[in-house]
Amino acid sequence: MPIMQDDQNKGATGATKFVTSTLGNTVGGIGRTVGNVTGAAGRGVGDTITSATGSGGKPLGDAIGSLGTGIEGGTEGLAQGVEKAGQWKK
Repeated sequence: MPIMQDDQNKGATGATKFVTSTLGNTVGGIGRTVGNVTGAAGRGVGDTITSATGSGGKPLGDAIGSLGTGIEGGTEGLAQGVEKAGQWKK
């Protein structure tokens, strides 16, 4: 008799998958939130520097904004990986 998909998610395996999925989603969500806040803050500081200093401060303001965007993108990828690992996906 073939093993049904549902049988693979019962008992200890099902409980383990539930726990790891919950942890993965929680850690991934927190990581994504931190990344989004950091990205927004970096862009805000960069825009403020550019606005306050004009064209002279634009390179620094743009660099800080880009750094914030890069951090946001990196944490997004990391959060997705953690969530997939928690769900036992590749």
